[in-house]
Amino acid sequence: MSDVLPPKAVVFDLDGTLIDSRGDIVAAMNHALIATKRRPQPASKIVPLVGNGARALCAQVALLTDDDPETDELVAHFSAYYRAHPLDFTRWAPGALQALDDLGAMDDLMIGLCTNKHRSTTEAVLAALGITERFHAVVAGGDAAELKPDPEPLLLASKLLGVDPRMVVMVGDGVQDVECAKNAGSWSIAVESGFTAPSVLMAALPNVAVKDLSLVAGIVQRWREPTTKLKLR
Repeated sequence: MSDVLPPKAVVFDLDGTLIDSRGDIVAAMNHALIATKRRPQPASKIVPLVGNGARALCAQVALLTDDDPETDELVAHFSAYYRAHPLDFTRWAPGALQALDDLGAMDDLMIGLCTNKHRSTTEAVLAALGITERFHAVVAGGDAAELKPDPEPLLLASKLLGVDPRMVVMVGDGVQDVECAKNAGSWSIAVESGFTAPSVLMAALPNVAVKDLSLVAGIVQRWREPTTKLKLR
Protein backbone atom coordinates (compact mmCIF):
# COMPACT_ATOMS: atom_id res chain seq x y z
CA MET A 1 0.00 0.00 0.00
CA SER A 2 1.29 3.44 -0.88
CA ASP A 3 0.35 6.90 0.24
CA VAL A 4 -1.55 9.05 -2.22
CA LEU A 5 -1.74 12.82 -2.43
CA PRO A 6 -4.77 15.14 -2.40
CA PRO A 7 -6.36 15.03 -5.87
CA LYS A 8 -5.64 17.83 -8.32
CA ALA A 9 -7.17 16.15 -11.37
CA VAL A 10 -10.09 13.90 -12.21
CA VAL A 11 -9.80 11.80 -15.36
CA PHE A 12 -12.90 10.14 -16.78
CA ASP A 13 -13.38 7.13 -18.96
CA LEU A 14 -15.94 7.76 -21.73
CA ASP A 15 -18.08 4.78 -22.79
CA GLY A 16 -20.19 3.45 -19.94
CA THR A 17 -18.92 6.19 -17.64
CA LEU A 18 -19.86 9.61 -18.99
CA ILE A 19 -22.14 8.26 -21.71
CA ASP A 20 -24.28 5.23 -22.42
CA SER A 21 -23.11 4.59 -25.96
CA ARG A 22 -24.20 0.97 -26.26
CA GLY A 23 -26.74 1.65 -29.00
CA ASP A 24 -24.30 3.45 -31.28
CA ILE A 25 -21.50 0.94 -30.70
CA VAL A 26 -23.84 -1.95 -31.52
CA ALA A 27 -25.13 -0.13 -34.62
CA ALA A 28 -21.59 0.57 -35.86
CA MET A 29 -20.48 -3.00 -35.16
CA ASN A 30 -23.42 -4.50 -37.01
CA HIS A 31 -22.91 -2.11 -39.91
CA ALA A 32 -19.31 -3.39 -40.16
CA LEU A 33 -20.46 -7.01 -39.98
CA ILE A 34 -23.08 -6.54 -42.69
CA ALA A 35 -20.66 -4.57 -44.89
CA THR A 36 -18.24 -7.52 -44.75
CA LYS A 37 -21.00 -10.07 -45.46
CA ARG A 38 -21.29 -11.33 -41.89
CA ARG A 39 -24.34 -11.80 -39.77
CA PRO A 40 -25.28 -8.98 -37.37
CA GLN A 41 -25.07 -9.86 -33.70
CA PRO A 42 -27.31 -9.01 -30.73
CA ALA A 43 -26.35 -6.34 -28.25
CA SER A 44 -26.04 -9.05 -25.60
CA LYS A 45 -23.03 -10.43 -27.45
CA ILE A 46 -21.42 -7.12 -28.44
CA VAL A 47 -21.72 -4.97 -25.31
CA PRO A 48 -19.78 -7.27 -22.92
CA LEU A 49 -16.81 -7.00 -25.30
CA VAL A 50 -16.72 -3.18 -25.25
CA GLY A 51 -13.90 -1.45 -23.40
CA ASN A 52 -10.65 -2.51 -25.02
CA GLY A 53 -10.82 -0.48 -28.20
CA ALA A 54 -12.43 -0.88 -31.62
CA ARG A 55 -9.88 -3.36 -32.95
CA ALA A 56 -10.33 -5.77 -30.06
CA LEU A 57 -14.11 -5.42 -30.30
CA CYS A 58 -14.23 -6.10 -34.04
CA ALA A 59 -11.86 -9.05 -33.76
CA GLN A 60 -13.69 -10.66 -30.87
CA VAL A 61 -17.19 -10.23 -32.32
CA ALA A 62 -16.09 -11.68 -35.68
CA LEU A 63 -13.94 -14.39 -34.06
CA LEU A 64 -10.78 -13.08 -35.67
CA THR A 65 -7.32 -12.23 -34.37
CA ASP A 66 -6.22 -8.62 -33.85
CA ASP A 67 -3.66 -8.85 -36.67
CA ASP A 68 -5.96 -10.49 -39.25
CA PRO A 69 -6.36 -8.31 -42.38
CA GLU A 70 -10.11 -8.93 -42.13
CA THR A 71 -10.04 -7.16 -38.78
CA ASP A 72 -8.59 -4.09 -40.53
CA GLU A 73 -11.57 -4.06 -42.89
CA LEU A 74 -14.05 -4.40 -40.04
CA VAL A 75 -12.40 -1.58 -38.07
CA ALA A 76 -12.48 0.69 -41.12
CA HIS A 77 -16.22 0.14 -41.61
CA PHE A 78 -16.92 0.41 -37.87
CA SER A 79 -14.99 3.67 -37.46
CA ALA A 80 -16.37 5.35 -40.57
CA TYR A 81 -19.95 4.56 -39.58
CA TYR A 82 -19.41 5.63 -35.97
CA ARG A 83 -17.86 8.96 -36.97
CA ALA A 84 -20.93 9.62 -39.13
CA HIS A 85 -23.39 8.50 -36.44
CA PRO A 86 -21.86 9.40 -33.06
CA LEU A 87 -25.09 10.23 -31.21
CA ASP A 88 -27.98 8.37 -32.83
CA PHE A 89 -28.69 6.42 -29.65
CA THR A 90 -26.15 7.71 -27.11
CA ARG A 91 -27.34 9.42 -23.94
CA TRP A 92 -25.66 10.86 -20.85
CA ALA A 93 -24.89 8.46 -18.02
CA PRO A 94 -26.68 9.18 -14.71
CA GLY A 95 -25.17 12.22 -12.99
CA ALA A 96 -22.58 12.86 -15.71
CA LEU A 97 -23.38 16.50 -16.43
CA GLN A 98 -23.71 17.26 -12.72
CA ALA A 99 -20.30 15.73 -12.09
CA LEU A 100 -18.69 17.78 -14.85
CA ASP A 101 -20.37 20.96 -13.58
CA ASP A 102 -19.47 20.36 -9.92
CA LEU A 103 -15.87 19.39 -10.62
CA GLY A 104 -15.47 22.27 -13.06
CA ALA A 105 -16.46 24.68 -10.28
CA MET A 106 -13.73 23.45 -7.92
CA ASP A 107 -10.63 25.58 -7.52
CA ASP A 108 -7.31 24.18 -8.72
CA LEU A 109 -8.81 21.02 -10.21
CA MET A 110 -8.13 19.76 -13.73
CA ILE A 111 -10.49 17.50 -15.69
CA GLY A 112 -9.27 14.98 -18.24
CA LEU A 113 -10.49 12.10 -20.37
CA CYS A 114 -8.75 8.75 -20.83
CA THR A 115 -10.49 6.28 -23.10
CA ASN A 116 -9.59 3.22 -25.15
CA LYS A 117 -11.95 4.53 -27.86
CA HIS A 118 -10.02 5.57 -30.98
CA ARG A 119 -9.25 9.27 -31.19
CA SER A 120 -11.24 9.89 -34.36
CA THR A 121 -14.45 8.51 -32.89
CA THR A 122 -13.73 10.07 -29.49
CA GLU A 123 -13.42 13.50 -31.08
CA ALA A 124 -16.62 12.95 -33.07
CA VAL A 125 -18.57 12.04 -29.93
CA LEU A 126 -17.16 14.90 -27.83
CA ALA A 127 -17.85 17.43 -30.59
CA ALA A 128 -21.41 16.17 -31.07
CA LEU A 129 -22.02 16.41 -27.32
CA GLY A 130 -20.46 19.88 -27.23
CA ILE A 131 -18.10 19.04 -24.37
CA THR A 132 -14.67 19.05 -26.02
CA GLU A 133 -13.66 22.21 -24.17
CA ARG A 134 -14.59 20.73 -20.78
CA PHE A 135 -11.40 18.66 -20.75
CA HIS A 136 -7.93 20.02 -20.14
CA ALA A 137 -6.46 16.88 -21.72
CA VAL A 138 -7.82 13.98 -23.77
CA VAL A 139 -6.00 10.68 -24.24
CA ALA A 140 -7.71 8.28 -26.64
CA GLY A 141 -6.94 4.91 -28.18
CA GLY A 142 -3.77 5.13 -30.27
CA ASP A 143 -2.32 8.12 -28.39
CA ALA A 144 -0.23 5.81 -26.20
CA ALA A 145 1.51 2.60 -27.19
CA GLU A 146 -0.75 0.58 -24.89
CA LEU A 147 -4.38 0.70 -23.83
CA LYS A 148 -5.88 0.54 -20.35
CA PRO A 149 -5.36 -1.40 -18.05
CA ASP A 150 -1.73 -0.57 -18.84
CA PRO A 151 -0.86 2.63 -16.92
CA GLU A 152 0.61 4.38 -19.96
CA PRO A 153 -2.59 6.17 -21.10
CA LEU A 154 -3.27 7.53 -17.61
CA LEU A 155 0.36 8.49 -17.11
CA LEU A 156 0.20 10.37 -20.42
CA ALA A 157 -2.99 12.12 -19.30
CA SER A 158 -1.30 13.06 -16.02
CA LYS A 159 1.67 14.47 -17.92
CA LEU A 160 -0.56 16.52 -20.22
CA LEU A 161 -2.44 17.84 -17.19
CA GLY A 162 0.83 18.64 -15.41
CA VAL A 163 -0.22 16.62 -12.37
CA ASP A 164 1.57 13.92 -10.38
CA PRO A 165 -0.22 10.59 -11.06
CA ARG A 166 -0.66 10.17 -7.30
CA MET A 167 -2.88 13.27 -7.41
CA VAL A 168 -5.13 11.91 -10.17
CA VAL A 169 -8.53 10.26 -9.71
CA MET A 170 -9.50 7.82 -12.46
CA VAL A 171 -13.28 7.44 -12.82
CA GLY A 172 -14.51 4.51 -14.88
CA ASP A 173 -17.01 1.71 -15.25
CA GLY A 174 -14.59 -1.04 -16.24
CA VAL A 175 -12.07 -3.31 -14.58
CA GLN A 176 -9.50 -1.89 -17.00
CA ASP A 177 -10.09 1.58 -15.52
CA VAL A 178 -9.58 0.44 -11.93
CA GLU A 179 -6.49 -1.58 -12.82
CA CYS A 180 -5.08 1.28 -14.90
CA ALA A 181 -5.41 3.59 -11.88
CA LYS A 182 -3.71 1.08 -9.62
CA ASN A 183 -0.90 0.53 -12.10
CA ALA A 184 -0.35 4.29 -12.34
CA GLY A 185 -0.47 4.84 -8.57
CA SER A 186 -3.66 6.90 -8.83
CA TRP A 187 -7.00 7.00 -7.02
CA SER A 188 -9.90 5.05 -8.50
CA ILE A 189 -13.67 5.54 -8.44
CA ALA A 190 -15.73 2.77 -10.01
CA VAL A 191 -19.13 3.59 -11.49
CA GLU A 192 -21.67 0.82 -11.14
CA SER A 193 -24.12 2.24 -13.72
CA GLY A 194 -21.94 1.34 -16.70
CA PHE A 195 -21.23 -1.69 -18.87
CA THR A 196 -19.59 -3.92 -16.23
CA ALA A 197 -21.51 -5.99 -13.70
CA PRO A 198 -21.05 -4.46 -10.22
CA SER A 199 -19.79 -7.76 -8.78
CA VAL A 200 -17.06 -7.94 -11.41
CA LEU A 201 -16.19 -4.27 -10.93
CA MET A 202 -15.95 -4.58 -7.14
CA ALA A 203 -13.66 -7.60 -7.47
CA ALA A 204 -11.09 -5.21 -8.96
CA LEU A 205 -11.02 -3.39 -5.58
CA PRO A 206 -11.49 0.27 -6.49
CA ASN A 207 -10.97 2.85 -3.74
CA VAL A 208 -14.66 3.75 -3.92
CA ALA A 209 -17.68 2.63 -5.93
CA VAL A 210 -20.69 4.85 -6.71
CA LYS A 211 -24.11 4.20 -8.19
CA ASP A 212 -23.88 7.24 -10.44
CA LEU A 213 -21.56 10.14 -11.18
CA SER A 214 -23.44 12.74 -9.14
CA LEU A 215 -21.52 11.50 -6.09
CA VAL A 216 -18.04 11.90 -7.57
CA ALA A 217 -17.46 15.57 -6.75
CA GLY A 218 -18.29 15.09 -3.08
CA ILE A 219 -15.86 12.19 -2.82
CA VAL A 220 -13.10 14.14 -4.54
CA GLN A 221 -13.70 17.11 -2.29
CA ARG A 222 -13.42 14.91 0.79
CA TRP A 223 -10.15 13.46 -0.46
CA ARG A 224 -8.86 17.00 -0.95
CA GLU A 225 -9.45 17.90 2.71
CA PRO A 226 -6.16 18.20 4.64
CA THR A 227 -7.49 15.99 7.47
CA THR A 228 -8.17 13.06 5.11
CA LYS A 229 -5.50 10.40 5.05
CA LEU A 230 -6.16 7.33 2.91
CA LYS A 231 -3.98 4.79 1.21
CA LEU A 232 -4.29 3.11 -2.16
CA ARG A 233 -5.24 -0.54 -2.05
